[in-house]
Amino acid sequence: MIFWILLALMTGIAALSVLVPLARAGRSQGETIGSADEAVYREQLAAIESELERGLIDPEAAEAARTETARRLLAAHDKNEGKQKGVSSGFRLKTAQVVALAALPLVSLATYFALGSPEEPDQPLVARLSAPAEEQSVELLVARVERHLSENPQDGEGWAVVAPVYLSMGQPQASARAYANALRILGPRPDWLTDMGEALTMANQGLVTADAKRAFEEAVSLEPTAVKPRFFLAIALGQDGNRDAAVEAWNKLLEGADEEAPWVTAARQQLARLGEPSAAGSLSGPSAEDVAASQEMSSEDRQTMITGMVAGLAERLASDGGSAAEWSRLIRAYMVLGEPQKAQEALKSAEAAYAGNPEELSLIKDTASALGLSGS
Repeated sequence: MIFWILLALMTGIAALSVLVPLARAGRSQGETIGSADEAVYREQLAAIESELERGLIDPEAAEAARTETARRLLAAHDKNEGKQKGVSSGFRLKTAQVVALAALPLVSLATYFALGSPEEPDQPLVARLSAPAEEQSVELLVARVERHLSENPQDGEGWAVVAPVYLSMGQPQASARAYANALRILGPRPDWLTDMGEALTMANQGLVTADAKRAFEEAVSLEPTAVKPRFFLAIALGQDGNRDAAVEAWNKLLEGADEEAPWVTAARQQLARLGEPSAAGSLSGPSAEDVAASQEMSSEDRQTMITGMVAGLAERLASDGGSAAEWSRLIRAYMVLGEPQKAQEALKSAEAAYAGNPEELSLIKDTASALGLSGS
C-alpha cells in the first residue's frame, strides 16, 4: 500500500513541476489541428515553391502540381474540421492545477487498478505513432506514413507523397527510393522521373549518375519540352567531357527562353565556362557577319569578342543612357562573365538613371535580385 501512496505522491509532484512554471509565465496557447496527410501535403507545397524559385520546374507544371496538392490538402482538412480546441484561460489553468494536484493521481490509480496490465510490455513507439497528428512532429508523421507503407507497400500514391518530404528533410537517397516505388507501381510520369533523377544527383554531391541520367532521359521522352530534365542532361554532358554536345544542349535549352527565368542565368554561366559567345546573353550588337566570323575563332578570341561587346554596351549606357532592358542585360552579362563587382556598379548606375521612374527601376531590381545582387 505504501508503494501506491508514494506513486500517487510522485505523480502529483510531476504535475506540479509542469503546471507551476506555466502559471508563472501566464502562457496560453492554441493548438493547431491537422492530420498526417495535411502535414505531408504542406511539405509538398513548400517543395513545389522551392522548385519554382530555383527555375527547375515550368510555371505551368508548378501551377498544376500546386492545384492538385492544394485539393488534397483541403480534402484532408475537411476530415479534421471541427476538432479545434479553445485557448485555456487563466481560470481554466488554475482549475487544471487543482485537478492535476488533487484528482489526477487518484483517478490515474483508480484507472490503472481497473484497466492496467503491469505484466504486459510497454509499446512507446506505437503509442506515439497513434497520438493525434497535431501533437506529432514532421519526423513522427513521416514515421506514420512509413508504417502505413510497410503494411501497404503497393500504395503508389503514398510513396509519391512521402518522396518530396524526404528530399526536403535532406534524405535524397530515401526520396529516390520512394519515387522509384511510385514509378514501379503506378507507371512512368515525367515529373516523378525528373524528381527521382534530381534526388539521385543530390545524393551524389551534384554528379549526374547513370541512373539519374536514365531517369532524365525517360522524362524527356515523355515530355520533350520539359526544362528541368533537359537542364540536368546538359550538365551531365559537360561532366562527361562532351563539350560540343553540352554546348548544343545548352543553346537548345535557351532557345526562346524567358530571359527573366532564374535558370537562364545558370545556363549561361555553364556556357561561359565552355567558352561560348552565347554565354554573354542576348546583347544587341553582333551582326550576322560577326556571328559567322566567331565560329572560326579560338575560345580565347571568342571570349575577347564577348568582353568587348559588353564593354561597348557599358560605354554607350554610361554616355547616352539606355532602356531598363539594356541595363538589365549589362548587369546579367557581367555576372555571366564572372565580374560581380562590375555588375554591382552597373546596378548602382542604373538605379541613379531611373531614380525618377519607379516602374522601370523595379524591372532592373528584379533582374539584380534574381542574380543575387542587392540594390540601394
